[in-house]
Amino acid sequence: MHIPSLKEVVSAEEWQLRCDLAACYRLVALYGWSDLVFTHITAKLPASVSGSAGHQFLINPYGLMFDEITASSLVKVDSQCNKVIASPFPVNPAGFVIHSAVHAAREDAGCVLHTHTRAGVAVSAQKCGVLPISQQSTFVLASLAYHAYEGVAFKEEEKPRLQAHLGRANFLMLRNHGLLVAGKTIADAFLSMYTFENTCRIQIDAQAGGDLTEVNPQIIQGVSEAMRVQTGGMGGAFVWPSLIRKLDKLDASYRD
Repeated sequence: MHIPSLKEVVSAEEWQLRCDLAACYRLVALYGWSDLVFTHITAKLPASVSGSAGHQFLINPYGLMFDEITASSLVKVDSQCNKVIASPFPVNPAGFVIHSAVHAAREDAGCVLHTHTRAGVAVSAQKCGVLPISQQSTFVLASLAYHAYEGVAFKEEEKPRLQAHLGRANFLMLRNHGLLVAGKTIADAFLSMYTFENTCRIQIDAQAGGDLTEVNPQIIQGVSEAMRVQTGGMGGAFVWPSLIRKLDKLDASYRD
C-alpha cells in the first residue's frame, strides 16, 4: 500500500510527533497489546503546530493494523473528529469519544493510549480491581481511577461521567472494557501502559497460586519520588530512545 509522504507537507515538529506516534502504534503491536484495529492512541498537536484555537489530534487510520501504521498514514482531526488534512482512510468516531473526552478535560494529556488486552480486561472485570501485590502495581495505584461500563463508547453523554471519574489520575481502568492511560508525552503514555499491563498480568498470574502478600500502603504514598529517581526525572523519555532503537532494528518503515 503506497501512502504519499507528508514529511514535506507538515512542520518539522508535527512530523516528529507523527513519527513518535507511529512508533507507539508499532510498539503496542510488538508487545501484543493490540486488538486487531479496534483501539486507539491519540496525540494532541501543540497550538504552536496546529495554529488553531481548538484542539487537533493525530489518530490511527481505521482499518489498518497497528504494525502497518506510518507517520504519513496517521489522520489529523479536530475535536469533532473532522479531518484537517485529506486522507483516504476513515476514522472511527465511536473510538474517538473516549479520547476526545480525556483530551478536553486534561490539558496535560498530550497522549491518550487505550487497550483491550486479555489481562487488562480480566482485571477490569474483578470487583477488587488492581491489588497492591507487586512493585508495578504501586506505580499504578498511586494515580488510578475507575469508570463503570456503559456499553460501546460512542455516546456523547458518557463523556462527563468519564471525565469526572478520571479526574487528575493518569491510569483509568474501564470496567469490563480495558485500560487507558493519559501521558504528558507519547513516551510517558507508553511507559505508563507498559506498567499498567504488567500490573494486570502479574495479578492474574499471582491469583492462580496461593495466598497473596500485599504491599504496605505507606510505600504507595512515596511511589512518585521512587519513579522520579528510577528515571532520573525524565519519565518515559528515559526509555524511549532504547525503544526507538529496537524498532529501527526490526522495521523502520513507521517513519515513512
